Amino acid sequence: MNPTLNAGTLPAADAKAVSRRRFLGYAGALAGASVLATSCNKDDDSGGGGVNLGGGDTGILNYAYALEQLEAAFYTQVVDAGMSWASASEKQLLADIRDHEIAHREFFRAAIGSNRIQDLTPNFSTINFTSRDSVLQTAQAFEDLGVQAYNGAGQLLMSADYLALAGKIVSVEARHAAYIRELLKPVSFADTSILDPTNRIDQHKMPPAVLSIAGKYITERLDASKLPTL
Repeated sequence: MNPTLNAGTLPAADAKAVSRRRFLGYAGALAGASVLATSCNKDDDSGGGGVNLGGGDTGILNYAYALEQLEAAFYTQVVDAGMSWASASEKQLLADIRDHEIAHREFFRAAIGSNRIQDLTPNFSTINFTSRDSVLQTAQAFEDLGVQAYNGAGQLLMSADYLALAGKIVSVEARHAAYIRELLKPVSFADTSILDPTNRIDQHKMPPAVLSIAGKYITERLDASKLPTL
């Protein structure tokens, strides 16, 4: 695999270590090489009364794309709101996370190509972007959910290439989650609320559970009826 997508090159503490152009260039090369090519036609977005994510691996990629759209939109609004409640270092690190999420979103946009779902409309009406607690608590919820979503969806993928890519991205999401948790409560970066109490690995959630939470922040209804299941 191309080393530019290695999670070690995407530290949350240093956005300058990330080359968004290289990240997106990798996505284009990958799609051009047909590693992410699909033989199916784009599903009708109106299927089932909502935005149809599709089936098979394409559906799982669209599922991840929807979540990355949500996170990118959230952090963009956080940064645009000015973050008057944050220190200079916090502002920089939250801007870094925004850049990571935008890169993830654009990666999926390019990789899925014509089979991708539409651009989604976020609904952040319940979030007070001038409040530290409101922003960070929402960020923690999104980051924890993102890690759980990737961990749950990984076992549904048929392609080893897709699984490897998901593993690289979820490691970055976990770094985000750890940082946000530390901002809210020191030494909570890997507490028992997010780890399996028996084996101490990250918890997971399957798509229906994830979308029931994430869907509250998306105007469109996401139709996951064609996604693979165990």
